Amino acid sequence: MNTITIDLKAAKPFVSDIDFERERLFALEALKRLTAGTGLGNDFLGWLHLPQISKEELDGIREAAKALSVGMDTVVVVGIGGSYLGAKAVIEALSHSFDALLPHRKSPLVLFAGHHLSEDYMSELLELMQYRSCACIVISKSGTTIEPAIAFRQIKKHIEDKYGIEEAKRRIVAITDARKGALKQLANRQGYRTFVIPDDVGGRFSVLTAVGLLPMAVAGVDIEALIEGARMQMAKSLNISIENPSVVYAAIRNVLYRQGKKIELLANYHPKLHSVTEWWKQLYGESEGKEGVGIFPAGVDFTTDLHSMGQYIQDGQRILMETVLSVAQPERTLCIEADPLDMDGLNYLSGRRIDECNKMAELGVRMAHVDGGVPNIRIEIPRLDAYSLGALLYFFEAACGISGYMLGVNPFDQPGVEAYKKNMFALLKP
Repeated sequence: MNTITIDLKAAKPFVSDIDFERERLFALEALKRLTAGTGLGNDFLGWLHLPQISKEELDGIREAAKALSVGMDTVVVVGIGGSYLGAKAVIEALSHSFDALLPHRKSPLVLFAGHHLSEDYMSELLELMQYRSCACIVISKSGTTIEPAIAFRQIKKHIEDKYGIEEAKRRIVAITDARKGALKQLANRQGYRTFVIPDDVGGRFSVLTAVGLLPMAVAGVDIEALIEGARMQMAKSLNISIENPSVVYAAIRNVLYRQGKKIELLANYHPKLHSVTEWWKQLYGESEGKEGVGIFPAGVDFTTDLHSMGQYIQDGQRILMETVLSVAQPERTLCIEADPLDMDGLNYLSGRRIDECNKMAELGVRMAHVDGGVPNIRIEIPRLDAYSLGALLYFFEAACGISGYMLGVNPFDQPGVEAYKKNMFALLKP
């Protein structure tokens, strides 16, 4: 099944055929290093084959999700960066837009904490938890990252005070290191159920482990379909071919980067894809931005942001490239109603689908941006379903590994992240 479609027609006018073909061969060599395990960071390549997860592992995740759902209406996921972004992206993409307000829910409401240090947010979350039946999934390899560690302290105490120590064991699941770290020690001591973050999988590539799959399963996502989509895409994205879609994407964005397009905007035309963009931003920003190089990843939600960022994209500095993420077929059908007064002059649209207007907006914007000097790459998935999202996540991960090697950096470390932590701890300690 051809789930990921890449259209380069609106990017090709900005590059020569010779430059693109050279970059594509360069990308192919990067893919060979990735699959052979001969490149930088090759001790963190466990994500490459995560879609081959066994039925037993998936069954274990589903069973834990079911246990967390019995008698619970809310599950709080504590984590930061890759420990929450992938799960949040998929859950939001596949949930009802007004999920939290629905009167009859099939699955617990999944909320997130530990991804910032807002005292107001934490206080308000604890206030809400007083009125809800809550469980917690805490995700941290070390257990000492300050944002999730502080949040988990508060949530753990709330659960223990409200339900008792013994019941807290049933309501708390830890996803952490297999052998070491503060969270692993605490989980062993308290008797929490645990899942392992593999040693060879970095946080931003962990969405297809229990890190992403357990919260998704709690929210009712069909994780087997998600994995199946990723498995299908793995076969395509690891294929040593210049037609490989991950190779093509890595090549076009890098040739544009070398021509001065330093910022890549990921633009979507579906509000449920906002957190997919946030996940993508971390994946590429943390993987590529080092040693003075890297494409800066940014995101916009269209058509909303056309009324704020559209002016700059059209007429600002010509340092932008744009990747449009498009969904071919919406899940619902809604046509525009006729109005007898026609005061807004839109009766000519009567009977036509809202999605048709959305698609024409997408096409019109792409035409305008190309005319304004912004190269456009278009990535389309057929539907917003678990299978397509699994394919999309793997497609982006593979392209990221390829692209990082093309830039000459280690895509699997993040030395710059430690700088702020050192300063913060120095300021906090007496």
